[in-house]
Amino acid sequence: MNSATTLTLAIYFIAMLGIGLYAWRHSTSDSEGYLLGGRQLGPVVAALTTGATGMSGWLFLGLPGAVYSKGLIVGWMVLGLLSGALANWIVVAPRLREQTERIGNALTIPQFLANRFPQSATALRVTSAAIIVVFFAVYTASGLVGGGKMFAEMFPGLLGTGPQGDYLTGVWLTAGVVVAYTMIGGFLAVSLTDAVQGLIMVTALILMPLVVVGDLGGIAATGATLTATDPALLSMVSGLTLFGFLSAFTWGLGYFGQPHILTRFMAVRSVEAIPATRNIAMSWMFLVMAGAVAIALTGRAYVESNGLALADPETIFLLLSRALFSPVVTGFLLAALLSAIMSTVSSQLLVASSSLTEDFYRLFLRRDANEREMVNAGRACVLLVAVVAGVIANDPESEVLGLVANAWAGFGAAFGPLMILALTWRGMTGWGALAGLVTGAIVVAAWIALGWNKAFLGGEGLYEILPGFVASWFAIWLVSKATAPASESAV
Repeated sequence: MNSATTLTLAIYFIAMLGIGLYAWRHSTSDSEGYLLGGRQLGPVVAALTTGATGMSGWLFLGLPGAVYSKGLIVGWMVLGLLSGALANWIVVAPRLREQTERIGNALTIPQFLANRFPQSATALRVTSAAIIVVFFAVYTASGLVGGGKMFAEMFPGLLGTGPQGDYLTGVWLTAGVVVAYTMIGGFLAVSLTDAVQGLIMVTALILMPLVVVGDLGGIAATGATLTATDPALLSMVSGLTLFGFLSAFTWGLGYFGQPHILTRFMAVRSVEAIPATRNIAMSWMFLVMAGAVAIALTGRAYVESNGLALADPETIFLLLSRALFSPVVTGFLLAALLSAIMSTVSSQLLVASSSLTEDFYRLFLRRDANEREMVNAGRACVLLVAVVAGVIANDPESEVLGLVANAWAGFGAAFGPLMILALTWRGMTGWGALAGLVTGAIVVAAWIALGWNKAFLGGEGLYEILPGFVASWFAIWLVSKATAPASESAV
């Protein structure tokens, strides 16, 4: 790899660490500062950190890979995600921002649930925290897989240890930089780096397809190449089935239950700032997802018109970065991919760490721990979760989108109905909340284990988030009705 590309990435890494040092001086004196940035995020930073942390490396690897292989039929997943994100901003964001501060000033989702349902507080905190830590270990691993794939593809022979060594170098280098600035600066560092990374991501995703279309001779020539390759690539309905549509569109349900996104709502400066934040976040999201789809389609046309071979569709962004751009611009594009990976990994590490410290360490080991001890315990837990995720990511054959899909469904089904109903239904009880939490997680895990997400009843698979979400919602309603009265509610 050209030295200019390497230098560009080195500058990027140094900048991220610099932001971590800045945040360390401004927001790590107590738990609220370290875990939520003092609840003082303005609309622009809050919007960009929410968007960037929700995307991850799948935006540059998994999503383009799926569109590259299957075409615009994957667009139903994109539309589902956009719809789910918008509904999450409207239904959940303002209520969660107001209630988490009013009901006990909760710093984590498990803490909020315990405050909201005091009669089941300990069971809810422990169960929800355990689910967060387990699924985030898998989710974080998906980001590290993306980092490993990038380094193996773009820096072959970096240490002379072969493809496996190149991949592992990428995994642990990505983890090391993220752990460093997250441990140092906490939530403010993560949010500020996310904001910078979000700007880099949207610039790269708009720039690349424009350059590829220019190289291919224009939009008409690009479309003609795709049509000649496979007319179905440009259709959203060719080959579409009911299960296929449901599996794609219901990705949007996952937004309601992602703890690393929900904590961003808790950190916005005020409820009144939510609408402006929402508008910025949704505009950013539309641009980056449209760019990712455009990269996949223009990349497929580029590969076909040049007679190239692409063994792994998830690496189309990397192929185009290497083939069409100068070394410095290639470095910027790789920084954009790392931005998507690191913004999500850092948020996930911090949320998992907060659950370990606030919902295990403080609850069972050190109830009287002072603020400095809790911040230091949080830093140690960031490192612990990162190591576990790195071990999970050791297999270079892992698919980014597959790992993301499993974790996304797990959180969406376990926490999605729970958060919606906890914020909007006074009749919900603590036992109902616990039933929904456990039911959603178990149904998703069982659906994956039985292979029904790939071969449902001997036919086409159904994405596990839908049965998990429905089962969780029904469990909450049924058990809440059976364990009334609703006087337990603190809303």
